[in-house]
Amino acid sequence: MTFKDRLIDRLDAYEKLMRLDKPIGTLLLLWPTLWALWVATHGQPPGLLVWIFALGTLLMRSAGCVVNDWADRDFDPHVARTKNRPVAAGRVSPREALMLAGVLTLCAGLLILPIWQNVWMLAVVAVFLAASYPFTKRFFAIPQAYLGIAFGFGIPMAFAAVLGAVPGLAWAMLVANVFWAIAYDTEYAMVDREDDLKIGIKTAAITFGTFDVAAVMTCYVITLLILYLVGKTLHYGLLYQMGLGLAGLIAVYHFFLIRHRERMQCFKAFRHNNWFGAAIFLGLVAELNLKHWLF
Repeated sequence: MTFKDRLIDRLDAYEKLMRLDKPIGTLLLLWPTLWALWVATHGQPPGLLVWIFALGTLLMRSAGCVVNDWADRDFDPHVARTKNRPVAAGRVSPREALMLAGVLTLCAGLLILPIWQNVWMLAVVAVFLAASYPFTKRFFAIPQAYLGIAFGFGIPMAFAAVLGAVPGLAWAMLVANVFWAIAYDTEYAMVDREDDLKIGIKTAAITFGTFDVAAVMTCYVITLLILYLVGKTLHYGLLYQMGLGLAGLIAVYHFFLIRHRERMQCFKAFRHNNWFGAAIFLGLVAELNLKHWLF
């Protein structure tokens, strides 16, 4: 194998380790962060701030994936969907994976240097959440709730970057994101339920058992209800509510995908959550940026 071939193979392994070939995780992190930026700035976020948070989201999601694969290196070879991941397959060493995670985290940290100092403190918490999440699958009955905090921590960070403080509405939006994460990651966990039972991993799909579909739909309802109340508090009108309504229709579509618990349909529902988050963001943009043009 030539040097060029080895380099291409190494870059391909890093790409898969960082999940750059699977952007859905980055999007699920990005949408709630964009919600927060638009709410905090009344629809007028500085372009630089949007780029900082978008790139930071990509870097931290990539770092989280690397840490996850390092933590699950003894479990992934026994799961059909994950057995070919770079660390599990031996293409990237555990030590190399930790070094990559450290570089990605450092780069994300450098991005927030120009922002409010209190964002740095929140960033430390965000790094801890991302690094510790993979281990919660050993002992938390619903690790998806912890994931929701980790995936939604861009919300208080965005408010802190804009306002210099984190108001109660930001924490309410974070709670909404926790329930959304339980919904979409339970759909994801339904794909691996049999493998997870064999190796002793805890997931919401296992914990909810035969009530998994009902739990997923309940979490969607709670997510939308909290976001509706946030909108009422901020005096948002019909356009925002239409965005929530569209997200609700998407959630109903997910019910028809997951009701028979077929693996590929559950995975399709998980990936389709990109449109759930996008619908809510579209409602915010319509309410805060387009309303004065339409009416």
